Amino acid sequence: MNFTVDVISDVICPWCYIGKRRLEKAISALGGENDVEVRWHPFQLNPTMPKEGISRREYRTRKFGSWERSLKLDAEVIAVGESEGICFSFDKIERTPNTVNAHRLIWLADQHGCQDAVVETLFQAYFSDAQIIGNHQTLIDVGTEAGLERQAVEAMLNSEDGMDVFSNAKEMSQRHGVESVPFFIINQKFSLSGAQQADTFLEAFRQVVSSS
Repeated sequence: MNFTVDVISDVICPWCYIGKRRLEKAISALGGENDVEVRWHPFQLNPTMPKEGISRREYRTRKFGSWERSLKLDAEVIAVGESEGICFSFDKIERTPNTVNAHRLIWLADQHGCQDAVVETLFQAYFSDAQIIGNHQTLIDVGTEAGLERQAVEAMLNSEDGMDVFSNAKEMSQRHGVESVPFFIINQKFSLSGAQQADTFLEAFRQVVSSS
C-alpha cells in the first residue's frame, strides 16, 4: 500500500525537526515495502512577526515568562535532539525570524521535486548553524544547496508566488483541528499530533492499512 503523509509544521519549531527524524525512522522501518510520499505544509507560530524578525531572547522571554525558563526548555530539547542525531545550537541563535519566505521556498521546492531536501536544509541552517532563515541570501543558499536553481529562488523571492500556500494550509489545519505542530495526516484518514515516536507512526500506518 502507498502512503501520503501531510506534515503541518513551522521551520522554527524544534519539535517539528524532531518529528521529521522520527517519521523518517518509521518510514525506514517499513523496509521499502511501501511507497511513502511526504508533503510539507506551513503553519506560522508567529503570524505577526516583523519581516526582520526579533531578538530570540526577547521573543522567548515574552513567550515563556523569563529567559531562565527558556533556557531550561532549550536544555530539554537539546537532550531529545541528541537522541535523534540532531544538534541544536540554541545558544548561537540571535534572532527569531519571520518564516513566510522560508515556507514559500518549501512551496517552490515542491514544484521541483526537492521539498524534503529544502525542509531538512532549512532546519539545519536555523537550528544547527544559527543562520537567519528570514534573510534572502540565506534562503538562496539553502535552496541551491538543496537542489533548486538560483534563478528560480531569486525570482520567487522577488514576487508574490506561493503566498496562496498559507490560505490552503490554514484550511487544511482547520479541517483537521490542528492546534499545535508538528501535525501529521496519513492518507487523509489518520492524524497524529506532536513529535511522536517512530513506533507510533508505524502503528498509524498499520491502522490505515487495516481500515482500507
